[in-house]
Amino acid sequence: MADIAAVLGRLTPEEFDGLRAIGPAGHLPRHLTEALDRAAGGPGAGRGYYVPTGSVSATGGPHLVLRSDVAGWLFGSPAQVPQSHGDV
Repeated sequence: MADIAAVLGRLTPEEFDGLRAIGPAGHLPRHLTEALDRAAGGPGAGRGYYVPTGSVSATGGPHLVLRSDVAGWLFGSPAQVPQSHGDV
């Protein structure tokens, strides 16, 4: 599997922002899994950067989330993620 930074670096700014917007455990919409596949080398190549949660959508497809180390790279560990306390 390619380097996480290299794969995420191949995403468009909109795709990268989309990943950040859903959060570290948000369900990935199809356009973002397709973006990860493209960035990793082609159809299906992004598998491994995202994993199934074990639950399914209303259409029967698996819910997919970022793999924990990919989410950690993108969001930092919980201790590294800045917390807003409403005073900014």
